[in-house]
Amino acid sequence: MAVYLRNRKFSHLFPLTRFLNSPRWIETIAYEEARAHSEKPYTSTAVIIHGFLGSNRNWRSFSRNLLATLSDSSPSSNWRTVSMDMRNHGKSAERKLDPPHDLVNAAKDLADLVKAEGWDWPEVVIGHSMGGKVALQFAHSCTSGQYGDSAQLPKQLWVLDSVPGEVNTENKSDEVRNVLMTLESLPSQIPSRKWLVSHLMGLGYSKTLADWIGTNLRKEGDHETWIFDLKSAKEMFDSYWEKSYWNLLENPPKGMEIVIVRAEKSDRWDQEAIKRIQKLASRGGTDSVGKVSFCVLPNAGHWVHVDNPKGLLEIVASKMASL
Repeated sequence: MAVYLRNRKFSHLFPLTRFLNSPRWIETIAYEEARAHSEKPYTSTAVIIHGFLGSNRNWRSFSRNLLATLSDSSPSSNWRTVSMDMRNHGKSAERKLDPPHDLVNAAKDLADLVKAEGWDWPEVVIGHSMGGKVALQFAHSCTSGQYGDSAQLPKQLWVLDSVPGEVNTENKSDEVRNVLMTLESLPSQIPSRKWLVSHLMGLGYSKTLADWIGTNLRKEGDHETWIFDLKSAKEMFDSYWEKSYWNLLENPPKGMEIVIVRAEKSDRWDQEAIKRIQKLASRGGTDSVGKVSFCVLPNAGHWVHVDNPKGLLEIVASKMASL
């Protein structure tokens, strides 16, 4: 089955508020849209949010496979995916988005996009790593009325290998902070991607990690530069470390299921966090509050969509098909 893909490369400006009769215009994030059947109107939307220093293209293959699986399981439905580039990432790095660069504004970027395009609010939001916390912030802001009376909560919120609380400084997330410090020490003009990968490996980084960092370069003349602003990237990472959403999980909004997926081989988790989520998941939902579910993805490290894409697809598609 062919999957229709549309990449939004251009800015979308829309009036947010009016002050003293003068419109205030804001710019929205970049995104890529895919549908199972381009000739039919879509019936439901799943938003996918990548992790730190990633982009929507990291999830392109998973998105296509998810749409194909959902189409096979329910031919009458026509799901679409909207894979967004977070602020300061991918093509959104070219946009002039208002600071501060933190999880609150990263989540608001999604709400602004929905309003700008005139879409219905998404039924499903899927976030990986930092994107998982952005998804939780989106739900929190919806619940607290920050997006206005028209905002609607997703029916399912997926948090893929992202601890919902403050980051434990003893785990490997500190590796990313070390990466940021290393990048700050590099020249602003990088000779080539090959040079960068070689240099990072010489500093002890794995080739996989060095290649991943290299995806954030763009060609400018005879050299390469970063697509993001390092200062803004650090602001986002600090926000990711500091924000906690345990209160949201303790009291999930009515009608919403929060699905936490832990990668079996992930180094992001401590036993306290695992036990806390297991306890929350054991409560189930009620008529007055939503529910928390907890899954373990076998044979996968933090990069769930790379290490075990088939297993992740089975977990996500089976639940989404029930909506």
